[in-house]
Parts: sequence; structure tokens; C-alpha cells
Amino acid sequence: MKKLSKKSAALLVAGLVTCGLLAGCGGGDKAPAKDGGKAVAKTLTFGCQMYSDGLINPASQVNCAWNVSRFGIGQTLFRFDDNVKAVPQLAESATPSDGNKTWTFKLKKGIKFSNGTEMTATKVKESLDWIREAGKKGSSNPTKFLDAGAVVTADDAAGTVTIKSEKAYPDMPASLADPAMCIIDVKGTKNFDSGIIGTGPYMVKTFKDHVGYEMVANPHYWNGKPPYEEVKILFMGDASAKANALRAGQIDLAENIMNVADLKALREDKKFTVQVAPGTRVGFSWMNMQDGKPLANKALRQAVLKAIDYKTICKSNTIGGLYTPGPSVVPSSLGYGFDKLKNPYEYDPEGAKKILDEAGIKDTNGDGIREINGKNIELRYISYANRLLNDFSDAHTQYLKAVGIGVKSEYGSSDDQWTKLVAGEYDFNNNNWNVMIAGAPTVFMANWYSKNKDNFCGFKSDAYDKAYEELRSTMDTKRYAELMQECQQILINEAAVLVDGYYNSCIIYNDKVGSAHMYPLDYYWITDEIKPAGAK
Repeated sequence: MKKLSKKSAALLVAGLVTCGLLAGCGGGDKAPAKDGGKAVAKTLTFGCQMYSDGLINPASQVNCAWNVSRFGIGQTLFRFDDNVKAVPQLAESATPSDGNKTWTFKLKKGIKFSNGTEMTATKVKESLDWIREAGKKGSSNPTKFLDAGAVVTADDAAGTVTIKSEKAYPDMPASLADPAMCIIDVKGTKNFDSGIIGTGPYMVKTFKDHVGYEMVANPHYWNGKPPYEEVKILFMGDASAKANALRAGQIDLAENIMNVADLKALREDKKFTVQVAPGTRVGFSWMNMQDGKPLANKALRQAVLKAIDYKTICKSNTIGGLYTPGPSVVPSSLGYGFDKLKNPYEYDPEGAKKILDEAGIKDTNGDGIREINGKNIELRYISYANRLLNDFSDAHTQYLKAVGIGVKSEYGSSDDQWTKLVAGEYDFNNNNWNVMIAGAPTVFMANWYSKNKDNFCGFKSDAYDKAYEELRSTMDTKRYAELMQECQQILINEAAVLVDGYYNSCIIYNDKVGSAHMYPLDYYWITDEIKPAGAK
């Protein structure tokens, strides 16, 4: 605990220095009194985790695309509501035809980009075409939302965009609601990494590498005047640093403070509001099953799952109930047959040892670590400090060592985690993903489909591939639920994933903020729904 406190204090100091770099970020500057003598804040200061170096090029990485949406810069044709249903945003309506292979979108009138350029059907086409082409060079893989072969046509006079695809889309509005599909002024954007031109309530004024953004109100915003004149975004990776910065008045709003003691204290302080959204996220560790890797051995994977007491970890003082344990990669709250799943790998350390012994994975030299092919097992565990991932990794490591499985922890940034995942340089790779990508688990479940280029763990199962291929094409909701249950059970049976648990997202704000909203899909952090206290 002393070590953690020192680290938190150091990061708080870094956060305060950051405030200085961004020029006077003290929580919410005041405008002249306008409402019965009450001053209304004109500046919002937001402390958040830094992903993908804070860059906002949606073609380069998934997190970059999310940054565009989370910072209030870019918007999509449709967005997700509290029920994870796609509802109109920049589009007015969507009409399917030709067995859902053709979709026609009616655009809202009067929308302009932050540079004053009108958002025409042609501009929307340019954006959708650009993201699919530019995405080939990055890892955001936008074609999982709109396939590369889909043809987009624009009718500026009618204000419509039509998309024709060779495959049917059960819900194309949901696919186009993913942040990777945000509509930007491609020709008007000069700097794609930190200067995307979008339609959101705020636009980039300045960016400082690994520090944050100074945002200003979009003067051409289509949905009324933005609530704040300025929004300052500060990158603060440590949860306690964010909590301390809130208490010190250095920030007004923070996302995902996961230190249990800090969260409890903020809940009890009347100056702060803690808003939690029912989770659609799962914490899980990829297990690298590629040829030549230790975890390609199924017996070793089975022993790993039996060796860990997930329920105790989730109830520990460190995790504090912020996660709910479960064996599947799909959160229990989402249904999809969760209550019918069978878990053969309940916590049983002696059973784990028996599996290893019977598979010939034994400690032959008495050093406490078992061997495979004559070498001590030393599994590389990649993780990073967000949403308690390192705490899970630490706990997993201790449980695994207790049954003779050696583990070497490698904790870095979210970018380190992603780079090593894509390169296959790991044995365990711990992370936290939103399951309801595009409004359903379909895209997420493709992570274990052998024909998907984003299958970073090398999992191969003919039964899974068959079920998944039907899952992604069926239009029958009952059959979809059956296939989801089947896919989940296969992953459990094959010991394919180490699941931390199911996570709830939260935002916390001080009394200078009058209202904010946390959605189940955490694509939206800075929105026009966040307003200063006293604002009309």
C-alpha cells in the first residue's frame, strides 16, 4: 500500500504539472454572472486514461477512433442509447431493401463540420470510403463494420446515402454507429492524428503529446450551442491520481476511478456525483495458442482455469465488487443463454495439479516450477494499469505459481499491450473490451473465429467456426441467441479464455457540473449532455 500511495502521489503531481502546461485548468473557470447573480462555468476539465498516445486518427487504431467520439469531436450517422439500440444522430432514418443488402440513409439537414463546411451526402460518402481504405494501413479494421466491397453512393439533392453490399446486414445502423465510422471532413482535415474535423460539439484547439487537448466549442454545431466554451482533456492514467485531482479541484470530471477506497469516499462526499452504467464490458486475458507457444497445450490451459479463484478475487478489497465473476466472455447481464452454460473449470487447485501431472507437466528438478519439453514454464503476462487489470494479473500470477506454473509479469501502457497482442508476443494478454460492438456481440465473438485476421490468439475450432458463420448471417433473433450460447460454451470447453469478470463503467463529477450521462457503451464521454451547474 505504501508503494501504491507513492505512485499515486507522483502521478497526481504529474497531473498538476499537466494542468499548468494547459494553462490554468483549475476546475471550471467562471463566466460573468447571468442567471440571478449565479456564475456559470464556461470551462470543463476532464481527467481520463490516455489510449493510443491520445491520437484521434480513426483509421489507425480502435482506441484512436474511440478518442474521436469520447472527446466530443466526431459523431456517427447513428449512436447507441441506454438500451444499446442504434438511434439516429447525423442521419434521420434508415431504410433497408433487397433482403437487407441495400440500405438508404436520409441525412439530417443543416449539419456542418466544425470548419463550417456543409455535411452533404457526398461528404458522408467520402468519409465512409476513406475510413475503409485508410484503415487497411492501421489496426482499427473498419471493414468489420462496413465491408470493403460495399458500394456507397450519394445523392446530394435528395440528401441520401445508399449502401449496397453483397452480404445482408441485420442492423446496418448499428454497424455505422461504431466510432470507427465517425463522419469527418476528409478533404478539410489537415492533420489526421490530432486535428480531425468532425461534427461534434467541440473541436481541437491544441494538442500536447502525452499531456492532453485544449478543446473549444464548435461554432457551427448543429444541435444548439455547446454547453462549455472550453473543454480541457488531461491524460491521467492512475485512478487515485484522478480521485485526488477531483478533490483538489484540478478537474471537474473523471472517468473510471477504480480504487475502491477512493470511489467509496467520493460517493460519500456531497460535492461529487458518481454515475455508474450497467456494464457491457468484460475483463479477459487472451491466451496465446499459436503453434510453439506453451498455451497451445490444452491441458495447461485447463489447469490455468482450475487454479484461479475468480470469485474470491472479485470480492477482494482491491477489486471490491467492481467486477462480477463468470466463466464466459459475454457478461451475465446480457443474457444469451448465460444461465445455461456449464463450467467444468471451477476453482480446484488440486484438480489443476492432477491435470498437469497426468499431462506430464511436472517439476522434475524441485525448484517449484513445472516444465514443458524440459524447460521451466515461464508465461509472459502482458497487462496495463486500467480498470484494475494489473490487480487481476497480480492475483492470477500468485494462484498459478501455487500450482507450479511460472509467470513473468510485463506491465506497461495500453499501447504496449495492444502492440504485443497484435505481434503475438505474449502468453497472457489482459485487457477490457466492450462486448456490444455494433450493438451486438457478433463482432466481439469474431476474436476467436479462425478466419478472422483479428484472431490474435490462434484459436482454431471447426465447431466454433461453423456456429459463428451462421451467427453472423442469421436474421432470426431466437436462432441468434442459441448460436451465441453455443459459441460461449465452446470457448469454455476448450479453455480458450481467462476471464477476469464483468465490469461496470462510471463517471464522477463535482458540483460545478450540473448534469452528465454515462452510457452502457462507453463511446461517449464528452457530449452536449454535460452541462455546467446553473446553466439553463
